[in-house]
Amino acid sequence: IERPRGRRHPGVDPGGGCGHAEDPSAAPRSAQKSAAEDCQPSSSLSPCASCGGPEQEHRMKVLFQILDVNGDGGICVNDLTIGLKKLGVHRSEHDLMKIVKAGDKDLDGQLDFEEFVYYLRDHEKKLRLVFMSLDKKNDGQIDSQEIMQSLRDLGVNISEEQAEQILRSMDKNGTMTIDWDEWRDYHLLHPADNIPEIILYWRHSTILDVGESIIVPDEFTAEEKKTGMWWRHLVAGGGAGAASRTCTAPLDRLKVLMQVHASKSNSMQIVGGFGQMIREGGVRSLWRGNGINVIKIAPESAIKFMAYEQIKRLIGSNQETLGIMERFVAGSLAGAISQSSIYPMEVLKTRLALRRTGQFAGIMDCAKHIIRKEGVAAFYKGYVPNMLGIIPYAGIDLAVYETLKNSWLQRFATDSANPGVFVLLACGTTSSTCGQLASYPLALVRTRMQAQASLEGGPQMTMTGLFKQIVRTEGPLGLYRGLAPNFMKVIPSVSISYVVYEYLKIALGVQSR
Repeated sequence: IERPRGRRHPGVDPGGGCGHAEDPSAAPRSAQKSAAEDCQPSSSLSPCASCGGPEQEHRMKVLFQILDVNGDGGICVNDLTIGLKKLGVHRSEHDLMKIVKAGDKDLDGQLDFEEFVYYLRDHEKKLRLVFMSLDKKNDGQIDSQEIMQSLRDLGVNISEEQAEQILRSMDKNGTMTIDWDEWRDYHLLHPADNIPEIILYWRHSTILDVGESIIVPDEFTAEEKKTGMWWRHLVAGGGAGAASRTCTAPLDRLKVLMQVHASKSNSMQIVGGFGQMIREGGVRSLWRGNGINVIKIAPESAIKFMAYEQIKRLIGSNQETLGIMERFVAGSLAGAISQSSIYPMEVLKTRLALRRTGQFAGIMDCAKHIIRKEGVAAFYKGYVPNMLGIIPYAGIDLAVYETLKNSWLQRFATDSANPGVFVLLACGTTSSTCGQLASYPLALVRTRMQAQASLEGGPQMTMTGLFKQIVRTEGPLGLYRGLAPNFMKVIPSVSISYVVYEYLKIALGVQSR
C-alpha cells in the first residue's frame, strides 16, 4: 500500500490499497459531452450490472467508440493509452495490460465490444463488493471516517485531512461523501485485483488439510501481518491438520500399502487391507507413520510461509496480493524449498507406515537403521518425482479453486464476498481432489522409490524405470493404485480440519470480520 506522492490524488483502489491517478470520472463526463448528449441527465457511461437496458447499452457503445481509436472494432493497449489520455485519464501501461488481459477471452490481444462489456460488468461486481466493505454504516454513502477505518483495517493510518483529500478526488457533487455512482465512475477503468474481503473469506490451504502440503500458500492482509494474526492462523491450521491427519491415518496407511504392495497378482482391497493390518499388528498398527506425519506439519508450514513471502519480494511485486500466475510461481518455489527441507521426514513416514511389528523401536531408531544400512542418500529417494509432482498439484489446485471462486463471486456475491461454509468446503475439496488426481502417478512412483530398500531382494529402480515397469506389467491403471482410500479420506479430512480450525481460531483470539 503506497502513500500519496506528489500531485497525484490518492484513491481507494479496488485491490485494497491506495491507488494514485487523476480523476477517471472525467472519462464518463467527457464522453457524455462529446458523443452522448442525448444521454443526459445521467451522470456516467459506466454500466450497471443489474440492469442491461438500451440506455446502458448505448452508453457502453459510446465509450467503446471513444476508446477504439483506430476504429477497427477492437481496443488494444495502445488504443486505451491514447483514448484515456484524450479523456484526461492516466493509467500505467501495466494497468492497461491487466485490463486487456482480464477481458480478452479469445486471446487476440484486444477487446471487442462483447469482451469490453463483459469486462466492465465483471469489474463492477468487484467494485460493488469493495464499496459494500467500505460502507461500514450501510447507508449507501462513504465518508471520511469510513475511509480512515477501512485503511486502518489494512494497516495504513491516515489523517482526516488525507481522508478528505481522497473524498474530494471522487466527490462530484461536493457533499463530502461518495455514493455508489461516484465510486463506480472513479474506478471505471482501473484493474481490480483480490480485495481484502476475498482474501479473508476464501482461504483454503491454511484451513483445509487433505494430507498433502504442496498446495500454494494463502495470502494474508497487511493488517494481519502487522497485528501478528498471520501466525495464529498458521498455528490454528497446523492444529487442524494434526487432528484431521490423525483421524484419517488408517486410510493413509492403507493407501501407502496399496501403492507399494498391490499389483495384478496381489489385488489388495480396502476391507482386506484393513484386516491384514489388524491381523499383523493389532488396531494400533493402523496409525503407523502418523506420528512423523503430524510432526512435519510445523516445520513445513513455517518454511513454506517464510519462503513464499521472500519469493514475493524477489518477484518485485508491490501489490498486497499477487496475480494467479505469480502466486503459482511463488507457491511452487516455496513448496519446493519446504519439501526439500523436510523430505527426510517424508521418507521416514513411508518406512514407518510399511514397517512390520517390532521392526523399529520408533522414529529415531528407524532413522539410525536407514543411515547404517543405506547411508544418508536414502533420505532423498523419490525426491525428483516429488518435486515434479508439485507443479501439476499446485497448479491445478490453484486454477480450479480460483475458477470456482470467481464463478461464485460473479454469480452470487452481492453484499459480501463471504461464500459460507459449504461453498468454501466444496470448492476446496474439488480443487484438492483435481490436484491429487493429476499428480497421483508421480506420488505413487515417489512412494515406491522411498520403499525400495525395505522390500527384500527388490531392485533399486530409477523414476523412469519404475514408470515403464508399472505401465508394462500393470497397465496405466497401475499408476493409480491406492487411489480409492486416498479419495475416501478427502471429505472427512476437509470437514475435520475446518471444524478444528474454527475452534482453534477462537481459542487463539483470531479476529473474524
